[in-house]
Amino acid sequence: MQVCSGDQVFTSHGPTVIMPTWFCSREWFDSIGKFDEGGKGVPEDLLFFYENLRKGGGTFRVDHCQLLYRYHSGAATHAVLEETIWKNRVRFLEERVLSHWSSFTIWNAGKQGRKLYRSLSATNQKKVVSFCDVDQSKITKGFYTHQESKDKPKPKIPIFHFTEAKPPFIICVKLDLTGGRFEENLNSLKLKEGVDYYHFS
Repeated sequence: MQVCSGDQVFTSHGPTVIMPTWFCSREWFDSIGKFDEGGKGVPEDLLFFYENLRKGGGTFRVDHCQLLYRYHSGAATHAVLEETIWKNRVRFLEERVLSHWSSFTIWNAGKQGRKLYRSLSATNQKKVVSFCDVDQSKITKGFYTHQESKDKPKPKIPIFHFTEAKPPFIICVKLDLTGGRFEENLNSLKLKEGVDYYHFS
């Protein structure tokens, strides 16, 4: 399977890829199960890609353009809600990664990290042993309280400096947006991607 990365654009959610393209054999396409034609608002490309991974498919990057798309305001992609994509991404993360971990740390005690925590199943919320960050005000506060929880007392998850937190990590920090500081911090821990951490941003 081949991925054409295309050009990048910056959105409110960070850098993204415009219209990624998958090339695969007809036989493999049929074995994946084709596209989910559930109708307007279904992220069929994303679901197809996840099913490819579930069935053992892989990807490799192509750094030159393979296709030219005509992008317009009436494109079907605009019917897919951001929240729908988020929920599918979280469920896939839980299935493929978190189901194999007994505990983990969320790297980012800010908005995105807290949103991920709240989106997790109750089982996976209980696996979150801490948040970590570099923001001293968040670290000084000491913990995040999950106010929406029905548990009594409400869960309080400690917040540590990233050097004091324990892997594995789910990283909710956008890449290339901190002038290299985040990447330096991550590299300083000598961790292995896919084992000690996964990016979710």
